[in-house]
Parts: sequence; structure tokens; C-alpha cells
Amino acid sequence: MQKKRKLGRGVAVVGAGMSKFAMYPDKDSKDLFAEAFNEMRSSVDKGLEPNDIDALYVGNFTNDFFMHQGHWGPIISDLIGLAPKPATRTEGACAASALAFREGVFAIASGFYDIVLVSGVEEMSKRPTAEVTEGLALASVPYESRVGFTFPGVFGAIATDYFAKYGATRDHLMNVTIKSHNNARLNPKAQFNMTISDLMKARIERAKKKGEPVPEWKDEKEALWDPRFNPQVAWPMYLYDCCPISDGAACMLLVAEEIAKNFTDNPLHVIGIGQGSGRGLHAAPSLTSFEANKNAAAEAYGMSGLTPKDIQFAEVHDCFSMAELIHIEDLGFFEEGTGFKAVEEGLTRLDGPMPINTSGGLKCKGHPVGATGIGQLIEVWKQLRGEAGERQIPKKDLHIGAAQNLGGTGGTCTVTILERR
Repeated sequence: MQKKRKLGRGVAVVGAGMSKFAMYPDKDSKDLFAEAFNEMRSSVDKGLEPNDIDALYVGNFTNDFFMHQGHWGPIISDLIGLAPKPATRTEGACAASALAFREGVFAIASGFYDIVLVSGVEEMSKRPTAEVTEGLALASVPYESRVGFTFPGVFGAIATDYFAKYGATRDHLMNVTIKSHNNARLNPKAQFNMTISDLMKARIERAKKKGEPVPEWKDEKEALWDPRFNPQVAWPMYLYDCCPISDGAACMLLVAEEIAKNFTDNPLHVIGIGQGSGRGLHAAPSLTSFEANKNAAAEAYGMSGLTPKDIQFAEVHDCFSMAELIHIEDLGFFEEGTGFKAVEEGLTRLDGPMPINTSGGLKCKGHPVGATGIGQLIEVWKQLRGEAGERQIPKKDLHIGAAQNLGGTGGTCTVTILERR
């Protein structure tokens, strides 16, 4: 039986900021972090003096590989004027900054610190696609990487098994893609803030200008079935099933609950936090579920006293369209083998009963891996505070949101639940 864990002291989120996720030929990790940090400072309603921050946690997967530069804790600490205060880098592949958040929560809950900056950064676009693929594969287990099993292949295998078990098809994955792009169009921080229809129109206009044959797609799915528009990557993963190469940074300010009102009258409270680890695909009990997800969710639900039915919306780790279906089932929002039907029926849309990835998700918002976990939580922050603009969830009493972050091929998973009181 899962032990119900509690924090020794309440922790609140009082500020959040992020850079736009994109590919930046003229900006580096420090530029992007400064942008995120400054936005975070401006979001603290009653102001923040950086000298008041007790400690820094920075999530970064492998700028060591992407940028030939490691030791990012003190680099960032120096950048924002925190030195000589403690700075710690956390690494959990794509869940690196979710671990930074987790460690920051524990640092405050222990009573050792009162004000902590948690963050993430990654700079990926300066390397060719083949090298980025190689760098990301460092997060796979040796049995997978030695046989050339990169992440599109991993999720292609997962999708193939899911299709065989439950009767889903590529058409159902397209529903995820279309929904993600529709949400991202409303997110100014998203790397691809265009709908599939917008992209189709752009492709048609380009063909006209170049005097090439003009595509005559009748709808989004017909375009997504066209390999000229949406080429295969690793069946059944096609280009628009995959998240992009991204650069970006994200920050959140955590404080002890008893001092939260010194910073804002509208804090969010950390009410559930969980983490799990998992085995590689060769040893996993199932290809259509991540055991780390279920452990992380059980910890978070146990701590919060909530059930999946109590979560009003969630950001989940859709590095590939297939991943979103696995996660919404693992977290208990939908029964196993029914996630694809839920998406098809519109249940996960912005105006549906269980909105998923209102930001556009990794698929469209972007996936600078070290910044992704905090980036997901920032979307929860914006939605719960009613600051999501055009993509604001139209629910009257929005007060509970969650984020799920996955690292590697399911080796590290986190689930975090935030509450507005």
C-alpha cells in the first residue's frame, strides 16, 4: 500500500516566468535564462529582491553535450547575482527541471530555506538534427541505444503495441496533433503557434509562389496523411507527431506558505508531489503504460488526498502524440485503452471536461528538455491565476491543476498538483 506522505511545512508558488520556446541562432542559455528570470520577477505582485533568494535549483539535461559546457548551477547563479548562495543542478533527462522544483519544495518544507528559485534551461538548436538525436539518446537505457533505438523509434514501438491492443489508428493520433496545434495558436510563448489549417495554407501559398503543384487537401487529416506534408519518421510516428528541437528557459519562485502573502495575494499551493522510476522497454511490464508514471501519480494523489476525478486540467509530457494517450491513462483521467476515444470525443479540448495541454504541449509549445518541467508548471500557474489569455479554460471555479513530466524512456516521471485557494 502506498504510504501517504506529507510535507513538513507548506510551500507556495508566488512567481513564474519563461522565455518563448524556439530555435535561437543569436541567443544562448544565459540570454534565455535572463529573459525568464526577469519575467518571473515582474510576475511577483508585491515585488522581489533577488538577494532575498536563499538558494537556486537549475534543471538541465545535457548542455554538456549540446553546448560543450557543464556546471550550470554556478553559471546561472553568477548570471542573476545570487553567488555565493548555493546553486544546484538537477538532471533527470526531460524531467530535469521538475526535479529542480521537487528539490526546491523539499528544501523549504524542511525548514532550511524560506525562498527558493527553481528553474530549467536547455540550448539545443546549435547542433545538427542528427547530433541532437544523439544527445537525446543519452537518456535511453544502454540496451536501447546500442541497437540504435532513438526516441521516435521507442514511441513508434509503443504506438504499435497500443494500436494492436486497443484498436487505435494513426487517425486517432492526428486528433491529438490537431488539438495541440489549436491550443498553441493561442499561446504567444509557443514555438509553433499555428494550427494545422494555418500550416496547410502556408504550404499552399508557398507552392503557388514557386509555381509548384498546389495541394488540394480537403481538411487537416487529409494533409496529415500526405507524406509530402507530414513525412514518416518512425512508423507510426510522422513529423507532426513529434516535438521540435527547442531552446528555452523557465523559472518559478517558491516560498514558505506562511510568508506567501508577502509576495502576492494570489499564491498557488503545492498540495501533491510524486516521483517514480522505471525500467527500459526490454524489462518494462507493459509497453502501453509507464510504471514510473503510476508511482509518481500515487504519491501525488496520496499526499493531496485527491483522486484523478478531482484534477480539473493537466499538462502532460507529449514528446510524441502517442505519449499523451499513455499519460492521461496512467494518471487515471481515462481508463486504459480509452484515451484515444476521449480525445476523439473532444473531452480533452480547451472547452472539454478534462483539458489536456492547454499550452499546446511539448508538441507545439516546444521542448527545451531541461526547461520543460517548469514550463509545464507555468501553464498550470497561468490557468489557475486566470492569466492564460485566449486559451483560458472556461471553467467557473478552476482551482486544481496538475503537471506530469517524463524523462528518458520512462526512467523518471514526476507528477505535481497545484491548488489555488
